[in-house]
Amino acid sequence: MRINRLPSSGHTTPSPPASPRRSPRYRHGRGKPGGRFTPVGPPGRANLAHRLAWLFLSVLLRRQGIFLFAPLIYISGMLLYMGTVSFDVVPVIKHRPAPGSVYRSPQVYAKLKLEMDADNSSSDAISTIWKASHKGVEWKPCVKRSSGELPESNGYISVEANGGLNQQRISICNAVAVAGYLNATLVIPNFHYHSIWRDPSKFRDIYDEDYFTSVLQNDVRVVNKIPEYIMERFDHNMSNVYNFRVKAWSPIQFYKDEVLPKLLEERLIRISPFANRLSFDAPPAVQRLRCLANYEALTFSSPILTMGETLVARMKERSANHGGKYISVHLRFEEDMVAFSCCVFDGGEQEKEDMKEARERGWKGKFTKPGRVIRPGAIRINGKCPLTPLEVGLMLRGMGFDKNTYIFLASGKIYNAEKTMAPLLEMFPNLQTKEMLASEEELAPFKNFSSRMAAVDYTVCLHSEVFVTTQGGNFPHFLMGHRRYLYGGHSKTIRPDKRKLALLFDNPNIGWRSFKRQMLSMRSHSDSKGYELKRPSDSPYTFPCPDCMCRANKSNAT
Repeated sequence: MRINRLPSSGHTTPSPPASPRRSPRYRHGRGKPGGRFTPVGPPGRANLAHRLAWLFLSVLLRRQGIFLFAPLIYISGMLLYMGTVSFDVVPVIKHRPAPGSVYRSPQVYAKLKLEMDADNSSSDAISTIWKASHKGVEWKPCVKRSSGELPESNGYISVEANGGLNQQRISICNAVAVAGYLNATLVIPNFHYHSIWRDPSKFRDIYDEDYFTSVLQNDVRVVNKIPEYIMERFDHNMSNVYNFRVKAWSPIQFYKDEVLPKLLEERLIRISPFANRLSFDAPPAVQRLRCLANYEALTFSSPILTMGETLVARMKERSANHGGKYISVHLRFEEDMVAFSCCVFDGGEQEKEDMKEARERGWKGKFTKPGRVIRPGAIRINGKCPLTPLEVGLMLRGMGFDKNTYIFLASGKIYNAEKTMAPLLEMFPNLQTKEMLASEEELAPFKNFSSRMAAVDYTVCLHSEVFVTTQGGNFPHFLMGHRRYLYGGHSKTIRPDKRKLALLFDNPNIGWRSFKRQMLSMRSHSDSKGYELKRPSDSPYTFPCPDCMCRANKSNAT
């Protein structure tokens, strides 16, 4: 094959291509002082700059690793040039608060108010709320009382009931159970005076003592006074009587093994304090006595019961357009509760100072111990903050209760009431309290006694169609159990998911439809949880089924 080749000197290897010609402009301007690429300025300074540039480039070419630092050098140069870096100032990093950690309910209310007021789609929620209670099976009370005489007593037990109204109630019922189990005689419990509740009331001032004794007469001996011959042994001084310091939630076996021998020896013993000193997990015989004491024997004294029933009648009369049905709300937004929660609301510096003083006044030093860290945001996220009146109103409107609904508010003195209660009254103008329903003369016998006032609230809440709990505690727990006992096993109680509420109330961008959908779901969940059976660690005072109640076919019930 013939190969065409370029002319050459006889070599068979092709010659390399010719070098490209220089640019005419560069060529013609070479060496001329006015050329395009000739630096402007003094010749000495230009030559020095060129030499430094060539030296820098040659170092970079020989040490190619330096190129790794080129981006850093470039960025540093830019920042220094722009003057944004100061090496003596530490940059501040702002953290965004976690969702649900900030109180933004007023902003949410301001956004939802117009849509909420314009919403006419709500049905008569108070008449249709409890769907689960219409199922085919219900529960009925079945606490049996003993008959016949009791054996000879093993001695006398005196207990001190500490705390508020319902913590004292726990002590009373547990004391009945322990005394009955040990075949002892129970002395009517003494109520401990506390600096928080400041109520000097005695057992007879709050409960019907004679009725209490008569109901228990075949199960537990109850006396209001220790016999003289027993007190002589202790020089008529109760401080000389042996006092058991019982650990919280002690099993009933502890009382049999440790307390009974001492009781047989001394014939009189004290147990102080006694609140929560008996485990909820106990044999049926012990639970029966608890049920008998709480649901049958303990009734309020005649003045309290009369006042409570009068207020119930007035609430039913005012809510006649809703079939006499009303909502009761247990609102815990008193100053001591807000202070104890350590939550932050929208009261600014004044609120901060008020809460600091309240904590020191009620729990000296407890919140200022060295090393104690209080995190209000975390408390709110965990659903531990008390609901404000505004939040309660928003929740109930979202659940379908319109502004014409009658509400009974069970509460102490609300913190900063003029400001905090205004939104709730705006959403529910038919809201009532015991002070609104009764005259000053009617309330005078109870006014300065916190436990008696709480007992009146308890009675009105017990007979409402809907009960709303907002902060936990003994008051709502006892009411839920008592309502189950009265209403076929269903508590008819709204228990809000406060963790979910914290997230919703921290979202100023939420719309009314989305908020209402969440509230209706929460309402439905409360309905489904109306029937609940007691687990071993649960309280029979909250869950009376099955220890205090038995199943019954609804078709046979009346």
